[in-house]
Amino acid sequence: MNKTLRFILVSGTALVGVTSANLAAAQPAPPQPSGPPGAVTPAIPPRPAGPVSDLQQLPETRGTVQRFTLAPRGELDGFLLADGTQVHLPPHLSAQLAAAVRPGDAVSVRGYRSAAAPLIVAVAVTDTATNQSVVDRGPPTPGLVPPPPPGVASPGAQQTTLTGKVQASLYGPAGDLNGAALDDGVIVRLPPPTAYQYASLLTPGQIITVQGWVLSTAYGRVVDAQAINPASGGATAPGR
Repeated sequence: MNKTLRFILVSGTALVGVTSANLAAAQPAPPQPSGPPGAVTPAIPPRPAGPVSDLQQLPETRGTVQRFTLAPRGELDGFLLADGTQVHLPPHLSAQLAAAVRPGDAVSVRGYRSAAAPLIVAVAVTDTATNQSVVDRGPPTPGLVPPPPPGVASPGAQQTTLTGKVQASLYGPAGDLNGAALDDGVIVRLPPPTAYQYASLLTPGQIITVQGWVLSTAYGRVVDAQAINPASGGATAPGR
């Protein structure tokens, strides 16, 4: 009788062990983080791939242009509104944007608001006083000069080191952190992986020292950053 009881208990234990293993194997694997360590994957605005036929169907935002933002090569790629909202337009529309609006102008923006950042990916921007508009009708025509590869300075850029206070974080069209606007008018740009790694330095109020290639334009200065530090010293963000 004892031998029979022992067999039942051992068999029962083996059965439980097999069942537990099967249950564990059936559990879904935990989701793996994507992007740089500590980064939040940005929400991509629901912008259609092709041209928008009816701009009036797009959400409208009104505000006052505070200052332009610049891409690393010096083109305008949008502006900041007085309330801190960033409006993005592709850099190939730089000349049209400069002709349509000026800092201090009241504008109407039609486009898509990012769920990940205070950002509007604009399809159309209209100066409400002059009724001049710039409209994103799709990719640029072939033949435009492509931007320089990573690590290569834009023509006319010079090495510099400067210190300034962050006024606003800046984002790419997918809501990805890619730089900052300093309160002295300088625009700082970093590739998104590096920007996310050092996001705490790119938040409003931070005083930072930036080393990189600075380009002066008619609309301000932009630094293609190679290194960024707290103004008091500390860890350096790696270059490209």
